[in-house]
Amino acid sequence: MKAAIVGYAVEGQVSANYWHELGYEVTICDQNTSLQVPPIFKTTLGDDYLDGLDSYDIIVRSAGIHPRIILDKNPSVKSKITTSVQEFFRVCPSPNTIGITGTKGKGTTTTLITKMLIAAGKTVHFGGNIGIAPLELLPKINADDWVVLELSSFQLEDFNGPSPHIGVCLMVVPEHLNWHADMAEYISAKQRLFSTQKPTDIAIYYSQNENSQAIAQKSAGVKIPYLASPGAIIDENQVVIDNQTICSVEEIKLPGKHNWQNICAAVTAVWQITQDVAAIKSVILSFSGLEHRIELVSEINKVKYYDDSFATTPETAIAAIQAFDQPKILILGGSDKGTPLDPIANEVISNNIRHIITIGDTGPTIAKQLRERGYNDITEGLKTMTEIVATAQSHAEPGDVVLLSTGCASFGLFKDYKDRGNQFQVAVKSLN
Repeated sequence: MKAAIVGYAVEGQVSANYWHELGYEVTICDQNTSLQVPPIFKTTLGDDYLDGLDSYDIIVRSAGIHPRIILDKNPSVKSKITTSVQEFFRVCPSPNTIGITGTKGKGTTTTLITKMLIAAGKTVHFGGNIGIAPLELLPKINADDWVVLELSSFQLEDFNGPSPHIGVCLMVVPEHLNWHADMAEYISAKQRLFSTQKPTDIAIYYSQNENSQAIAQKSAGVKIPYLASPGAIIDENQVVIDNQTICSVEEIKLPGKHNWQNICAAVTAVWQITQDVAAIKSVILSFSGLEHRIELVSEINKVKYYDDSFATTPETAIAAIQAFDQPKILILGGSDKGTPLDPIANEVISNNIRHIITIGDTGPTIAKQLRERGYNDITEGLKTMTEIVATAQSHAEPGDVVLLSTGCASFGLFKDYKDRGNQFQVAVKSLN
């Protein structure tokens, strides 16, 4: 039996080892000709890496490679394509699985759910798009354990089940439209997480987002909204579920009202497993967030510098802007994913923004939209993070917030959002 592993990054490496251990003859197929591949695997590297895939018994697609790319060259292999996520759900030894999808908040919600279940005494494994390949978890999972996976639209594009026992759909807004053909395909990918749920399964969704509602409706299971009963709600500044108060919003450690959504989603999911209020509350009162998500880097001369590099959509940048009442110096722009940027410009002119620094391919577009709305406190054309942070500092006054929340992808000036955030943190700390 022969397996082709298409894409050999972290996920592909785990997949290659997994299918090798199953006894397959494994070939690594990747465009990168400089890959270091163990000698136990065969290779097809370079521009022709997708040629001849019909000769394999199974084709394992890494998440970033759209199945359309494979099928364009190999139209007869659709039934042979699988993914590590697909295989994980097929063989997972525990039925206690939770899958979280949505546009933003997946990593935070996945982490909240995991920490809440651990606090309640459960044995929990987490992974997926958050950085741990699901197949890597398999040897550690026992039948009574819980598994919590963050799942992206890339991973779900051709997913056909089995679905997780509890599916969670957060807010869904336009994203990755340079990868998906259109918004309909993006939504369809997320619907696949719920499409093979059984009547005994549970679909949790954001009550105030039509896309989230439509995605959860694909489930045959019990559908439970959050920020609406019977899921967790915010009532008189309290987090409440089943008429039980968990905590007040003033006690929430995560910054920004947008994180109330993630907390209510997590509470709603965990409540289906345990009603341990003390365990749930302990996590809400202690968890301050993941890196590059409105992360306080430093306070220098009474100016606070926040790294929100993970904000790669207008909606997430707007949420970060709204998280602070103080005057802000805002860093916007990046690579173009085909997402309309008007909402950011509209938010800027209605918010307390002292100065804007626009960067990357979308910088000129954002600057033009701002000027059309009468906003002119803009710096353009900076190429390095050192310049960007120094310029931000020069415009900041005591009590201000400098916020890296670009609303765009990072490619071009930076490798990815982590590289962008890390460079920002280094530049800020060098100001000391």
